[in-house]
Amino acid sequence: MDYKDMKFQVFTGCDRGLSYKGCGRQDRQLNTYDWLADVPGNTLSTDLVEVQFKNTRKGYYHNVNHLDLHKGDIVAVEASPGHDIGFVTLTGQLVKLQVKKANIKSPDDIRRIYRIAKPVDMEKYQEAKSREHATMIKSRQIAKDLGLQMKIGDVEYQGDCNKAIFYYIADERVDFRQLIKVLADAFHVRIEMKQIGARQEAGRIGGTGPCGRELCCATWMKNFVSVSTNAARIQDISLNPQKLAGMCAKLKCCMNYEVDSYVEAGRKMPSKEIQLHTLDNDYYFFKGDILAGQVTYSTDKNLAANLETVSAKRAREIIEMNRKGEKPLSLQEDGARRKENKSNDLLEGDISRFDKSKKKRKQAANRPAGKDRKPRNGNPRGGNGGRRQRPEGSNQQVEG
Repeated sequence: MDYKDMKFQVFTGCDRGLSYKGCGRQDRQLNTYDWLADVPGNTLSTDLVEVQFKNTRKGYYHNVNHLDLHKGDIVAVEASPGHDIGFVTLTGQLVKLQVKKANIKSPDDIRRIYRIAKPVDMEKYQEAKSREHATMIKSRQIAKDLGLQMKIGDVEYQGDCNKAIFYYIADERVDFRQLIKVLADAFHVRIEMKQIGARQEAGRIGGTGPCGRELCCATWMKNFVSVSTNAARIQDISLNPQKLAGMCAKLKCCMNYEVDSYVEAGRKMPSKEIQLHTLDNDYYFFKGDILAGQVTYSTDKNLAANLETVSAKRAREIIEMNRKGEKPLSLQEDGARRKENKSNDLLEGDISRFDKSKKKRKQAANRPAGKDRKPRNGNPRGGNGGRRQRPEGSNQQVEG
């Protein structure tokens, strides 16, 4: 293939991802990996289109006008009232799966796409976005003056500036009827209040987790599942609140990722309450490595004494033998007795071995100064470090 005359185009501006087109991440949160983007006829299989708005708010619309839409296009969609401006994030067959995943059953929930955004629409859209920060600061002051126990985390204006959505966080139920009246008089728009949790707020703000990657809730997670400390216990994670908590001050969502694998592997492990009986001793459960399938037993119930590590399979074999009234010779796989570890006590050796080096040091210290020492090669060495005397009248130094 000849690349000389081929025109290449480099896409930039993807501050949250690596790709511009369908197969990959882009500059929108909760982006879907469109693995059917390069399949011919994919966009013609359905008229459903996924459109994303500010942060994590998404909607699904019918492309009734059969517009040639691609990922990243800015469109004007139907809203109540007026219209809204959003970005196309997914087209084709995968949108049906996303609609099913979002549990949208009523056809009335799926509105229409009007057109590709015009310059007039974009000017009004930019005007709406410029008002969001100032509106949020002022609304927080209004809520504080009314004595409401709530925090307004974000404000989102509709594309035509006819409606504003206020996202708030509250631990208890809040009566914001008076607040809606005050906000409507202050900003002259239709007010909609949406309560979100701490996890949703972290997803809207974004950030970097302790793993060094961008937060899962800000990139791909759409539904939040409750996380309990039982997930940490199953995985033998230290119950340290500072390490278990994420950026939202709640338990990390990633603690649920590997719980099922640990539960499945834990079924092959012997019970912690069962005691193993052998001919040489009785053993109690001390600790277990679930993923490695190994168990460590101790001869003392409360202390780490004579620890022995065996496989979970071997432990289950011994348990089965004990149920039949049999006792193996030891915990080892071959039934051999465990070798006793030799003590490393320093008092068991010759305690006078340290005096030999002291005698040598004393002899070297008592040797008269200036006495010639015999080097290893047998040649006498003077006190001048082996250098020859310089001949008279010469400035050169001859090295020996």
